[in-house]
Amino acid sequence: MKSGNRRSPNCSFFSKERLPPLGGIPKGYIEGSPDLVVEVLSDANTVVEIHDKIVEYFENGSRLVWIIHPEEKYVLAYRRPEPEVLKKPGDILEDGEVIPGFALDLSEFFAEPEF
Repeated sequence: MKSGNRRSPNCSFFSKERLPPLGGIPKGYIEGSPDLVVEVLSDANTVVEIHDKIVEYFENGSRLVWIIHPEEKYVLAYRRPEPEVLKKPGDILEDGEVIPGFALDLSEFFAEPEF
């Protein structure tokens, strides 16, 4: 990242076009910001901390950020540092630009596991 920070989101996606030739699975951090960043909130996260991360991801070239709140069962989708849409169970989380064809039924995603 331009700031020198090394961010490690909970999940990320890099398009093939944006990845340098890696010659195999990379070890450690990949230089640059992923196309899609997924952060899963925990009790330890603060609003300021998450906002700062979102701003930094976009300043470094990320195109989409999803913030998942597992306890409240919602996903905030960002295409810039302000939230664009709130998705909850019953909605489909999708994106045709960053990951063409991706669609996730949030009712299934947030469903309680059966044992």
